[in-house]
Amino acid sequence: MLSLKTHSELARELAGRLRQRRLRRGWTQAEMAERAGLKPATYVLFERSGQISLLRLLKVLEVLDLLDEFDRIGRGEDLANLTLDEITRPERRRGRRRAAASPAPRSAGSSPSPSAT
Repeated sequence: MLSLKTHSELARELAGRLRQRRLRRGWTQAEMAERAGLKPATYVLFERSGQISLLRLLKVLEVLDLLDEFDRIGRGEDLANLTLDEITRPERRRGRRRAAASPAPRSAGSSPSPSAT
């Protein structure tokens, strides 16, 4: 998919959004690093540059209660190769099956009536 932002820009923007979350909680960078089990220098570098390993990012997301949001990435249906008609087409539903009509029970000794010609 075409993106207008580079990977570095996206990483820095994510770091900025997580910095805002940290500040709303009133935590210093050192407090955030400690809560996430990171060295303060590692966390400071992340906020400045967006550079961090995936496992360390997951620790930061967990501390900020965002791990569930991250876990939902890629779980939805991939719509990339579908047309608009395919996406908006209502799901087809099968009708209920009807029970086959059973013939009326015959009484003993009766035979079918002859048809008139």
